[in-house]
Amino acid sequence: MATKSLSGLMLGCLLACLFIAMTAVPGDAKTVEMAYSIFFPARHAVTVLATEWCKEIEKRTNGAVKIQVFPGATLTPADQCYDGVVKGISDVGMSVASYTKGRFPLSEVIDQPLGYRSGKQATGLANAYFEKFKPKEFDDVKVMYMHSHGPGFVNTKKPVEKLDDLKGMKIRGTGTTARVVAALGATPVAMPMTETYDAVNKGVAEGFVAPIEALKGWKLAEVVSSTTQDYGSANGLLFFVAMNRKKWDSLPKDVQATIEKINKEWIVKHGEVWDAVDKEGREYALSRGNKIVSLSKEEDARWAVAVKSVLDEYVQATKAKNLPGEEALKFCQEWLKQNP
Repeated sequence: MATKSLSGLMLGCLLACLFIAMTAVPGDAKTVEMAYSIFFPARHAVTVLATEWCKEIEKRTNGAVKIQVFPGATLTPADQCYDGVVKGISDVGMSVASYTKGRFPLSEVIDQPLGYRSGKQATGLANAYFEKFKPKEFDDVKVMYMHSHGPGFVNTKKPVEKLDDLKGMKIRGTGTTARVVAALGATPVAMPMTETYDAVNKGVAEGFVAPIEALKGWKLAEVVSSTTQDYGSANGLLFFVAMNRKKWDSLPKDVQATIEKINKEWIVKHGEVWDAVDKEGREYALSRGNKIVSLSKEEDARWAVAVKSVLDEYVQATKAKNLPGEEALKFCQEWLKQNP
């Protein structure tokens, strides 16, 4: 009887160990809960995709990591998001690099008026640049991945059909976008995207530079009536998705590997989403009766020439800081030629 009891006990222990092994999360980690700060509204496609990223991480780490999204800048304002991640106010954050002025001088190359054609193209370049140069200005966080929206166009209350029409107009733009606005002859008005609707509605600004998706995603088609497709001077914005460095370092290696694999998948997804929402923004604007102006090849070339000074300023500014800005710019221009 004693032998049978001992055998039964050993069998029970063996089964228990097997069950634990089968249900354990990667690295035998306890559940790590995180907060994700993002300034996009809860229903915006970018927030939806960020939420799906969180769910995918929870699923593929078997619950080792659970991330709650705080949309609409409710956890940290857009221009304080990066510092919020560094300080641990949020564990993860997504925002625009140029909202933290002067913090990422080399990476401002992605914001330049390089003549972007799509969100997929801009997002691909953003990550290719980051992989190539590994800028130290992001060393105090763990970057998950980068992305960038589709071509930044001029959106205004009254139609802008040629470069001269912009002269003296008050146009919302921040960081490099503000310099693009000035180079085009308009007067830049700086503010976060979250304040743009009210500013244009109240006449503080007469328009803004943003991808056409903003006409629907931020409801800005309600306060402007025209979009000028100025591909020649179209800029992008570098978006970062970053995790607190200590939080990242605390995760088991296999959990980190899983997250990094998901990050690569989400680079592709973000490029596709930006293009999808650009299409929706265009259709929404047209349904409201808004005008979309297509520049002639000759006129578009004038806009491209007008913003060349912005590229020169970037090279000079980075050179003064002993940063390889000229090399970064050439890399980006060549990459875009090879990936139209």
